[in-house]
Amino acid sequence: MSKRTASPRAGQNRASLYDEITDKIIAELEGGRVPWVQPWGTAAAEAPLAMPRNAATGRHYSGINILILWGAVVEHGFPGQSWLTFRQALALGGNVRKGARGTTVVYADRFTPEDEKRRARESGEDAQAIPFLKRFTVFNAAQCENLPDDIAIVAPPPQPGLIEPRVEGLIRATGIDFRIGGGRAFYVPALDYVQVPPPQAYFEPINWHRTALHELGHATGHLSRVGRDLTGGFGSKKYAFEELVAEMNAAFCCASLGIVPTVRHADYIGSWLEVLRDDNRSIVRAASQASKAADWLLSYVADDFSVIRRAAA
Repeated sequence: MSKRTASPRAGQNRASLYDEITDKIIAELEGGRVPWVQPWGTAAAEAPLAMPRNAATGRHYSGINILILWGAVVEHGFPGQSWLTFRQALALGGNVRKGARGTTVVYADRFTPEDEKRRARESGEDAQAIPFLKRFTVFNAAQCENLPDDIAIVAPPPQPGLIEPRVEGLIRATGIDFRIGGGRAFYVPALDYVQVPPPQAYFEPINWHRTALHELGHATGHLSRVGRDLTGGFGSKKYAFEELVAEMNAAFCCASLGIVPTVRHADYIGSWLEVLRDDNRSIVRAASQASKAADWLLSYVADDFSVIRRAAA
């Protein structure tokens, strides 16, 4: 179970929300389902391969909200990845259907308690902000009625022949030292280079591209890019956390590029569970960092491929 700590009521509410999210992800992993690839690994999913977006603003959801909304699509069999708040549906001239149950998503922010501000003033030190999650409810467009006809229109998937060249163009555009050869894929933080076996080593060519996106995800952690702690040795919790970030980054990139995500390192599930059980905030942090990594990589997709950049809604 996730660790619990005594705190004021507001702190308990925040901890409870972290616990809810973490416990659900743990249950999925224990059941053999990986939330960041599940939507397209089950016959129950009817929605097209895409990132969840807000239908009113056009913005794509980020971080843990991607997993929450993908999971809701699978659970309820929604036909699309477009979402609205109750008020947004009204503002568009529509409404949420009576009896429809919304999906809780979260907004992550930080605040500084007055006591901490006072301590900082007295000591001359920097005040320490406390992270928190705020709940809000969204509804799938399929749960609404009387919306404008074009509100839930989804961009057509990219033509299959363009997907692989687009990933290869992204690799070149990032400027990351990307080497092809050998018999295994890896990233070397100390020397800042990625190495991936040649495409012919993979049974399906697209698996080469999935692997490349995973390893490039690690490379985004370099201080010259997004910047993450890459000091964890193999088998450590830091190492498992970084693999979790790279896995989700690859899934987010794949979904954005028209590639069905898969699990690259299923043998790490046990270590991921250990990380999640030890810290109820770890999955939220990992998903947030994966979003930042994917955003960094996707910013190098050529504009003529019309990839929509993601932003928090």
